[in-house]
Amino acid sequence: MTHNEPLYTVTQLAAELGITVRTLHFYEAQGLITPRRAGNTRVYSPRDRGRMILIQRGKRLGFSIREIRDYLELYDMDPTHEQQTKALLEAVRARIHLLAEQQVALTQTLSELQEIEQQALAALRSMEASLAAARMEQTGRSL
Repeated sequence: MTHNEPLYTVTQLAAELGITVRTLHFYEAQGLITPRRAGNTRVYSPRDRGRMILIQRGKRLGFSIREIRDYLELYDMDPTHEQQTKALLEAVRARIHLLAEQQVALTQTLSELQEIEQQALAALRSMEASLAAARMEQTGRSL
């Protein structure tokens, strides 16, 4: 770290990233970020900020903490980033496959629910028509 790099307090970094201070503490406890200390204050480097952006993206895309940790560790170990890129490609392909399967299941479920909805509406219309006919018949008898 150079002396010219900006440092962030926990509050500043949380605000900049649109997350809570608690979220930063959680990822620190998970060992995904390692802020330095200036006295009793945690200070975050641009590297920590970058890692948090990657963590947030990974979570948004549905990756587990373990998968994100593995990815970040590869980044630290491999200066060429070849291993990291290969691991990312493999993880992304697996995620795409899983989401495609879920999409098929969701489409089937939505279709089935829409069919049930139509059946329920038809049944209600039939019941309402029967009740209306019974009322009219009742009204006709009472005259």
